[in-house]
Amino acid sequence: MRAILVATAIASSLLFGSTPTFAYDKEALIQSYFSVVMIRGYNTNGGLAYGSGVVIGQDKVITNCHVLRSTKQPWISRGEETYNINTVKIDAWHDLCIVTTEGLPLKPAKFGKSTTLKRGQEVAGIGHSNGVPAPLTSTGSIKGLYNDNGANVIRTNAKFSLGASGSGLFDLDGNLVGINTFKTTGKGGSIHFALPVEWLEALDKQPETRVFPISGKALWEEDEDKKPFYMQAAVPESRYDWPKLVQVAEKWTIADPKSTEAWYALGLGLQNSGKNEAAQAAYKQSIIVDAGNFEAMMRLGAIAKALGDTAEMHRIQLAIADINAQAALEYSDLLGCDKAC
Repeated sequence: MRAILVATAIASSLLFGSTPTFAYDKEALIQSYFSVVMIRGYNTNGGLAYGSGVVIGQDKVITNCHVLRSTKQPWISRGEETYNINTVKIDAWHDLCIVTTEGLPLKPAKFGKSTTLKRGQEVAGIGHSNGVPAPLTSTGSIKGLYNDNGANVIRTNAKFSLGASGSGLFDLDGNLVGINTFKTTGKGGSIHFALPVEWLEALDKQPETRVFPISGKALWEEDEDKKPFYMQAAVPESRYDWPKLVQVAEKWTIADPKSTEAWYALGLGLQNSGKNEAAQAAYKQSIIVDAGNFEAMMRLGAIAKALGDTAEMHRIQLAIADINAQAALEYSDLLGCDKAC
């Protein structure tokens, strides 16, 4: 009992070490913390491969397939306890694998839905970044939602590092909404992506195998021009390659004119290329597609400031405040004005 109480205290400290500015369900998030495990295995050269996973059923764990590519005998660990992996169900293209074990004394995570998430919504990533034995928590917000195969691939600024592949992305009610999988890096910072929890339903219907290591290319490893547009756009954005972002985004808007993310990416590339008038048109189209895209509004406010249009700055602030109060405060900070821009 004392060990459980100590572990709970540690989890509480890691999750809530600083005073949060958002509403959350503390008990639910602590339970989510205890659903996260480490996946380990010795690779062919004797080194230790590792990643993360989330318990999703009795003796059943979801992880990324790429975590299992270089080891013939993977196992699950939680603290000092280890559990052999017996079988795996594979969706290599989506980089999702369900592994089974025996005697795992952990409750499964509760499932949420990626399709009910909103831009700006607070989330928490929980995983074994850098291979640490106890899961680490990274809080952030949703920066983009990309419809793919009936669900939303999730872009967040909840950071994760090597070792957190296969870790959980949770809403603040403790529901598993995504599996942290891949990211881009560049001088503009990392862009982090989680795969939607809804994809697990089809995966769970796949046959089991006992053959390790596993193989197969993942969607994020495809040739650059064959990747989904949201992936193609992430690389030039993170590298501040604005002409390339415009090029990708223009193709994206043609292929999917009802994507608010496509128009926003186009506006971002144009604005940073000094083409404010064209950027305004793109951002406005982004808002027409999704009236809740307050980040497009914030960008329009920045252009209005550059043009000295204080009336437009104020109008945009009021519109953002109707959608997201925290975003309205960020807008004021971004433009360097008070609460009444």
